[in-house]
Amino acid sequence: MKIAISGYGKMGKEIEKVALERGHIIAVTVDTDKEWDNKISDILESDVVIDFSQPDTVVRNIERCFDINKPVVVGTTGWYDELEKIKDICLVKNKSLFVASNFSIGVNILFEINKRLATIMNSHPEYDVMIEETHHIHKKDAPSGTAITLANQIIKNLVRKSEIAGAGSGNSAELIVKSFRIDEVPGTHVVNYTSDIDEIEIRHIAKSRRGFALGAVMAAEWIIGKKGFFEMSDLLGLE
Repeated sequence: MKIAISGYGKMGKEIEKVALERGHIIAVTVDTDKEWDNKISDILESDVVIDFSQPDTVVRNIERCFDINKPVVVGTTGWYDELEKIKDICLVKNKSLFVASNFSIGVNILFEINKRLATIMNSHPEYDVMIEETHHIHKKDAPSGTAITLANQIIKNLVRKSEIAGAGSGNSAELIVKSFRIDEVPGTHVVNYTSDIDEIEIRHIAKSRRGFALGAVMAAEWIIGKKGFFEMSDLLGLE
């Protein structure tokens, strides 16, 4: 499989490493609008595009992939206010798009546990819940896409929470999500339920970027030959 990597920072380089280990070819790497224009012939030779670029460029990159009929796997976060629009375009035009806020297999297991725990907590109003996420200082979006996914799952499944907040105002319907940016931390996410007598916590700690890169390459392998909008639940066969 020939892969075009859009966004050649630390994640892009890790994706390149994992893809080569799995026997794939890196057809091209692109990092700017100018490179997209200058290297379009190499992109056209690729089988799939993997995008880990920036929030302000990712939508344009996806649209470029649609224009040249290339399946695209997107791990960039911070643009989800436009996700439904892009999803609709994908489906109407019969294109191929795979989007995940986190490609780690472990995080997606965490997502499933998070949904189940939130549902259970409807019967236990004595517990309040909050989320903390910590990433490296280079990450531009806060909260992280993963933290937003966790928060939205809780809001969907726990009736006493209805909105995300960065700081509490005293409104019990608010779900507090705290973000920290420290050194080169790959990513830590914590969901904490606290009552007067105890705490319940689920936590995922990424030890390196490799897990994210492996999931993205697996998604690229999986999407070949498919049309539509896909997420990690499709790849992993989850409900």
